[in-house]
Amino acid sequence: MARMHARRRGKSGSVRPVRAEAPEWSNTDTNEIEKIIVDLRKAGKSTAEIGLVLRDKFGVPSVKLATGKRIGEILEEKSLGSDIPEDLRNLIVKALGMRKHLAENKKDLHNKRQLQLTESKVRRLVRYYVNSGKLPGDWVYKPDTAEFLLSR
Repeated sequence: MARMHARRRGKSGSVRPVRAEAPEWSNTDTNEIEKIIVDLRKAGKSTAEIGLVLRDKFGVPSVKLATGKRIGEILEEKSLGSDIPEDLRNLIVKALGMRKHLAENKKDLHNKRQLQLTESKVRRLVRYYVNSGKLPGDWVYKPDTAEFLLSR
């Protein structure tokens, strides 16, 4: 698979083994897992952080295998889902950090280019989420209002 903004192929990453059901040693109590997920979300954790905590502290290698639902689906059922998808939020945070850096270091051309690439990824993701219905049709990424979006 080629990189998005480079003309080279990247290293392949690790792949989780294919499984139909959760392993017998794992924690598969659905109600307990959902309660932990809700508690961690109320503590301010993102879905990725919740998955890591469940894996490392509670012995749940895959929430989907244990409960039949993804972490985001469980949070949506409990009305704790975020209004902006997590991958889009992370890219916006990255772009805001680059803008702050560029305000102090105006001649950093490498970072300027990286900001352009990151913001193009943001616009591409916004287009995808608007077309799939996860964001409203009039949702537009603007760097000057992005910090306000993340604070909500």
